[in-house]
Amino acid sequence: MKSLRFAAALALLAPLPAFAQAAPAATPAASFEADRADILGMAGNYKVKFDMQEATSWRPDYAPIPVKVSGGHEAVRVIEDNGRVIRLQHLLVVDAGGKPMVIKHWRQDWEYEPERVLTYAGPDAWTWTALSPEQRKGVWSQTVYQVDDSPRYGGWGRWEAVGGVRRWQSGQSWRPLARRDAIRGPVYDRYLGINRHALAPAGWIHWQDNLKMGEVSGKLAPIVQEYVLNSYTRNDAFEVKAAEDYWAATKGYWAAIRAEWDRIAAAKGGIRITEEADHGTVISGRVLKIADEVQAGKTSEADAIRTAKALMDQATKAAGG
Repeated sequence: MKSLRFAAALALLAPLPAFAQAAPAATPAASFEADRADILGMAGNYKVKFDMQEATSWRPDYAPIPVKVSGGHEAVRVIEDNGRVIRLQHLLVVDAGGKPMVIKHWRQDWEYEPERVLTYAGPDAWTWTALSPEQRKGVWSQTVYQVDDSPRYGGWGRWEAVGGVRRWQSGQSWRPLARRDAIRGPVYDRYLGINRHALAPAGWIHWQDNLKMGEVSGKLAPIVQEYVLNSYTRNDAFEVKAAEDYWAATKGYWAAIRAEWDRIAAAKGGIRITEEADHGTVISGRVLKIADEVQAGKTSEADAIRTAKALMDQATKAAGG
């Protein structure tokens, strides 16, 4: 018995295998700068592959839809960086009958150690979620915005090295349906998802683990599990200039739209606005059209901003209202 105890003690004192030893902890300043470098590293020109798969049905009466793979080209630009807040705008460039067409796509905002995050709270509503000093220490939030700069979802997590790969992973957060699902009128009406971002030698990846939820007998229940892998591969073989021209012409307008959404969220305790399957918010199509009119010279930036602000204020209600 003594020999067994002695052997056990020796085992505790033995060095860990090289792969299992903890790496020296980076200083907070070094970690912060590494985090920033990874976030800023997502900017660039890319060929994008969107790979979406409903994998596991959680109900015997639901059959997962076929795998959907699509793609395109995107220009991702840093539109603001004040150190602790970084905003990245995605601009999708598609071929429209031999001519490039730019579609203002999603936006991702990153904030270091945020005091609160705007999060999805159910159909047509987003509310503020407060983070305690302990919760936000060393944390970056990522808030994702829709094409009209209205919110989509928010989450938070840390950039960490896992298996030699630095990545950011969120906790679980609620999200509204993406257009690809909303237009089908499915039995689920929201996602409970986890996000992961990581730079790769050829670009970067955005991975999502989405639990699609819907009401069953008056209660939210899991319907099906979905896995999404969006791969961004560096590529300049598309009309990047079209994206640059669009942004140069409309960036002042969109800066005012972002500021107005921020004002509404602060003044109304969040954002409450009706959504529709095809466009997102009920005003999304018009807000985007106004930007096109600015680029075409059909309306002045000042008039465009005034019109869009009026639309936004009329369409939104106080959170809980």
